[in-house]
Amino acid sequence: MNTFAPRVMALAIASALAFGATAQAATPVRAENAYLSQQDAASRSARVSNVDYALEFTLTGKPSFSGVTTATFDLADNASPLTIDLDKATVKSVTVNGKKVDAKYNNWFITIAAADLAKGRNTVVIAYERLHSTNGEGLHRMVDPADGRVYTYSHFEPAAAHQMFAVFDQPDLKATYQVTATAPADWHVVSTTRETAVENAAVGTTAMRRWVFPKSKKLSPYNFSLHAGPYKVWEDKTGKYPMRLFARQSVAAQVTPEDWFRYTKQGLAFFDNYFGIPYPFEKYDQLLVPDFLYGAMENAGAITFAEARFLHKAKMTDAQRHSLASVIMHEMAHQWFGDLVTMQWWNGLWLNESFASFMGTLATAESTEFKGAWQNFYSTGKQAAYVQDQKVTTHPIEVPVPSTLNAFDNIDAITYSKGASTLVQLRHLLGPDTFRKGVHNYLTKYSYKNAKLEDFIGSLGEAAGRDLSGWTREWLYEAGVNTIAANFTCTNGKISAFTLQQSAPSRALPTLREQRVQVATFKLDGGLTSLQTVPVTYKGATTRVPALVGTPCPDLVYPNYQDWGFVKVQLDKRSFGTARDNLAKVDDALLRTMLWQSLWDGVRDGKLPLNEFIKTALVNAPLEKDYTLLGDVLGKVALAREYLDLMGLKSAWARQTRAALEDMAWKGVLAYKGNDNFQRRWFSSVVSLASTPAALDRLAGILDGNATVEGLAINQDLRWAIIRQLNRYDHAGSAARIDAELKRDNSDAGQAAALAATVSRPDPTVKAQWLGTVEDLKTELPFSKVRTAMGNLYPAGQNGLGEETAAKRLAQLPSLDKAAGPVYMRAYANSLIPASCTPASVKRLDAAVARMKELSAGTRRALLDAQQEDQRCVSIKQAMTAAK
Repeated sequence: MNTFAPRVMALAIASALAFGATAQAATPVRAENAYLSQQDAASRSARVSNVDYALEFTLTGKPSFSGVTTATFDLADNASPLTIDLDKATVKSVTVNGKKVDAKYNNWFITIAAADLAKGRNTVVIAYERLHSTNGEGLHRMVDPADGRVYTYSHFEPAAAHQMFAVFDQPDLKATYQVTATAPADWHVVSTTRETAVENAAVGTTAMRRWVFPKSKKLSPYNFSLHAGPYKVWEDKTGKYPMRLFARQSVAAQVTPEDWFRYTKQGLAFFDNYFGIPYPFEKYDQLLVPDFLYGAMENAGAITFAEARFLHKAKMTDAQRHSLASVIMHEMAHQWFGDLVTMQWWNGLWLNESFASFMGTLATAESTEFKGAWQNFYSTGKQAAYVQDQKVTTHPIEVPVPSTLNAFDNIDAITYSKGASTLVQLRHLLGPDTFRKGVHNYLTKYSYKNAKLEDFIGSLGEAAGRDLSGWTREWLYEAGVNTIAANFTCTNGKISAFTLQQSAPSRALPTLREQRVQVATFKLDGGLTSLQTVPVTYKGATTRVPALVGTPCPDLVYPNYQDWGFVKVQLDKRSFGTARDNLAKVDDALLRTMLWQSLWDGVRDGKLPLNEFIKTALVNAPLEKDYTLLGDVLGKVALAREYLDLMGLKSAWARQTRAALEDMAWKGVLAYKGNDNFQRRWFSSVVSLASTPAALDRLAGILDGNATVEGLAINQDLRWAIIRQLNRYDHAGSAARIDAELKRDNSDAGQAAALAATVSRPDPTVKAQWLGTVEDLKTELPFSKVRTAMGNLYPAGQNGLGEETAAKRLAQLPSLDKAAGPVYMRAYANSLIPASCTPASVKRLDAAVARMKELSAGTRRALLDAQQEDQRCVSIKQAMTAAK
C-alpha cells in the first residue's frame, strides 16, 4: 500500500499526457460498452473542438419523448470514425454535413464513418425517440399520485446527458446549447438560460406551447439541464439577479419561498464579493423535484433539489433551515467552481465537491444566521470523513477514474468532507487573504474552460509564493487519517515538557503530514477554565511545543482546539477522564462537541465500553443547551441504541437501558414545552428510541389522540414516523394503521412512508415478498420505491429474519452485480449485504471477501466495509461484556 500514491501520481501524469495527445496519434477503437474510458475521451477531445448544440425536444407527458440534436463542431482530422453518445434510443435518422448516412448504432453511441466526415467544421443532425428514465438519471419522468400530473427533470452527473440527447458526453468538451422544447400548454420549461419566446404549437390535435431559449455560455454536458412540467412558480426580482423557485402543485403548500429567496440572495452577494467575479449565468432558478437520487445538483442556472430532503409538512426547525441554507450555498459555490471552471475528467470531481463543501460552509457561517456552521460541519460531514478514512476501503482524495463506470466509485465523505477539511487546513497554512487571491486568479484564468488539480494548486502556490507539491503529495495522494496526542509532564504544578506526537494509522499507510493546529490547555476550577491556547505547525512523529513549558499543569489538553486540522485526537488518560466526568462544565460548544466525539471514538476503538458511554449520555444529554450539539449527542445515542439492537441483547441490563433511554427522551420533550426546536428534536428521539411495550403504547396513544404532548403539533411527517416505528416492532394493530393513514395522506411521500413501514414489519412473508421485488431487475416499480424498500427491509434488531435470507443474498451478489447498473448496486450493496454482529456473520463475510474478487469496484468496496463494520460491532460487544 505504501507504493499506491506514487502509482496514482504516475497515472495522473499519464492522464495529463493523454489529454495533450495530438490528432496525429492513432485513434483507438472504442470499446463496445455503455461507458466512456478516459483514454477514449482523451482521443476524442484531441480531435473535436468548438462544439455548439441546437437541441429540439418534444415532450408530451407520455412515457417517451422525441428529440433532434444538431451538433456543430470542428474536427482536427477525418482519418478515422467519430462516436457521439446516445443511450438506449430509437434512432430515426443521422445526417452528416447535409447528407443522410447509415451510421452504426449499438444502443450506447453512434459511430460516424470517417468517409462521411470533413476536416474542419462539421454538422451532425440526429433525430431519435427515447423512453423517459425512471431511476433519477437522464430525463426522469414522474406521475404525481395526488393529481395525475406529469413532471420531468434532467440529471446528468456523472455522465448521463446521453440518456437524454446525442452528445459528446465528457466534461472537457464544453459547448453552447440552444434549446427549443414543445410541451403541454400548462407546463413550464426551464433550462440554463431564460426563454426568449413561448409560442402556441400543436402535436397532432393537442394544443402545446413551444419554448425557445437563447444560446447558453460554454458548459460541460453534465452542467446543462432541462426541466419541464406543470410546476408552481414563485419569482423574486428584488436582488441583483432574477430568481425563481419551482415545485410540484401538490406540494406547493409545503414550500416557504421567502426562506429560499433570502438565503439565495445572501449567498449570491457573498460569492460575488468573495470570488470577485459576478455570478456567471444571469438568472438563478431552483427546482424541488421528486424521486431525486441525491441531495441537490448544480445545473448551471437551474439547480435541482430533492423534495424528500427539503419539503416538510410543518414549520421548519432551525436545523432544517440550516440544512436548506447550507445546501443552497454548496450548489451556489459550484456555479463558479464546477460550472464556470470545470474539471477536465472525472478524477477531478472530488475537487468540485470539496471546494463546494468548504465554500458552502464558509458562506453559511458568514452570510446567514447560522454562525455555528463550522460546528455543524465538524459533527456531521467531518465525522463521516473520519469514519470513512479509517475503513479498509479508504482511498486518497485524488484517485484515477479509468472510465465513466468508475466516476462515482469513490464519491463519499472523503471526496466531500475530507477534501473540504484539507482546504480549510490549506487556508490556515497560507492565510485567508492569500487563499482567496489564489482562488480568484484560478477562476479568472480558467473561466469557461477546463482545468486540472495542478492548475488549482498552482494558482494557490503562486499567490502564496510557495511550492505546494509536498503538501499535495501528503494530503491528496496518500490515504488515511493521522492521530495526534499531547505528551507532557508536570513538575511543581507547571508543565516541564510538552510535545505533540503524530502517528500513522498503519504500516500500510505510513504518511505523517504537516499541519497547523491549536493546542489548548484547561483547568478544573468549578467549571473548566482556559489556561493557554498555542498555534502549532507540526510535522513528523514528534513536535516540541516550548510555548507551553512553564505554564500551569492542566486537567485537560485538547490538541486540535477550534478544529483547524483534519486529524484524530487521542486524549491522554487524565484529559479523557476529565472529559468524561465534566462535559456539562465545558462552556465552549465546539470544544464540548469535540469532547463528546472523543468519547464516541473511544467506543468505536474499543477503549470505552458502550455501557459507559450510555451512562455518560444519560447524565449529560439532558443538560445540553446547545441546539446543534444536542442533535449530535442524540444522534450518537441513537447509534449506541442501534448497537444494542445489532447485538441482539435481551438481558435485564439491555431492557433497563432501553427503558432508561426512552425515559430520558420523553423527559426532554416535557422539559422544553414552549421551545419548538428543542421539543421537536427530543420528540424525534422519543420516536426513534421507542421499542419497549410502554413506549410503543404511548406513541399509539398519541396517534389516536388519547395522549397529547403539550406544545407539540403531531404533523403528518411525525405521524408516519410513529407508524413506521410501531410496525418495526409489530405493535398491536400497527399493520392496519398503514392503510388507514394512506387515506389521510396518499401523496407520493405518504406512499413512500407507507412502504417503509410495511417492509420494516418483522413478518417473514412480507420480507420474502419485498426481497423478491427489489431483486427483480424487471420490476415496474419506480426505482425510488425500490430504494425505499431496500433501506427498510432489515432494520437493526431483526437479525433472525435477516438470517433467513442472508446466505442467499450474499451468494447471489456477484450475479446481481453483473446484471444491474451502478445506480441500483449503490443502493443494494449498502443496504442488503447481510451483517448480524456475530462471529459467524463475520466469518461468512470473510469468506465472501476471499471468494468474490471480481465484483465491480463499488460493490466490492461495500462488501469490505460491511465486513469491517460487522467485526467492529462484535468487538464493541466483547469490550462491553468484558467491562461488565
